[in-house]
Amino acid sequence: MKIDINTRFITLIGTPLSQSFAARMQNAGYESANYNMVYFYTEVGNDHLREAIDAVRYMPAFAGCAVTKPNKVEVMRYLDDFDPLCKKMGSSNTVVKTAEGKLIGYNTDGYGALRSLKETLGDLKGKTMFSFGAGGTGRSVCFELANAGAKRIYICSRSGACEELCAELDKYYPGICVPIRAANEDAIVKALDETDIVLNLSGAGMRGKEDTTCVDKKFLKPSHVCFDATYNPPETRFLREAKEVGCKTINGLDMSLYQGLRQIQLWTGGECAPLDAMRKELMDIMAEQK
Repeated sequence: MKIDINTRFITLIGTPLSQSFAARMQNAGYESANYNMVYFYTEVGNDHLREAIDAVRYMPAFAGCAVTKPNKVEVMRYLDDFDPLCKKMGSSNTVVKTAEGKLIGYNTDGYGALRSLKETLGDLKGKTMFSFGAGGTGRSVCFELANAGAKRIYICSRSGACEELCAELDKYYPGICVPIRAANEDAIVKALDETDIVLNLSGAGMRGKEDTTCVDKKFLKPSHVCFDATYNPPETRFLREAKEVGCKTINGLDMSLYQGLRQIQLWTGGECAPLDAMRKELMDIMAEQK
């Protein structure tokens, strides 16, 4: 990797970042597409987020930045404008700096999940979804699904986050969303009975939490399509048990690839799609993890 006066920088702003594979995946994409760009990490939380965003704004070498936990909502305060769907979400994971120095917020997480689901299942319009999780990932994915024409979205969380997210969705997509607390087992069973796609957007089952799952497999049925935003490990307990029940399963690898690819397109203003190089790098990383 060569850096010169024309190199443009992208940094991922969040904390902790030791588990992130984004830099290797993104840099593999830049190299494949002959983009003179470098992606690196900046561990910063909400307490110094404004200073980090100011660095992106005022240092000419930056083309923008990526944003992750715990900054996706807080960063909205420091941006100049937003993609319409990002504005509805109230959360941004991608910031693009324009030629005029303006910072524009986007959110590609939901885009990645939506593209992954569509490539596997086709049109999602009229489908009923059940999301376990109402955090940052749940927010972006549920907004994308609502925007894509989902018939109904059940959102489940331990806390009042499910009610809060449903209230926000209801402003733009009235009547589509139903909140359910995780303790209300009867409501979960009833909702799952009419669900087409079950989504684990909670983080349960990710590396370090391999023994956890978002739902007991006795509540799943073979007609369910089960999607997990996690790809490390490639098969979470949720997906493994769903497969045992006879469900079709999708992990988060393509979601990660597609959201990263969309980021590159936004930062470069181009349509170049170095997907194969990015996929190979992710697969190499997964092999190393094993």
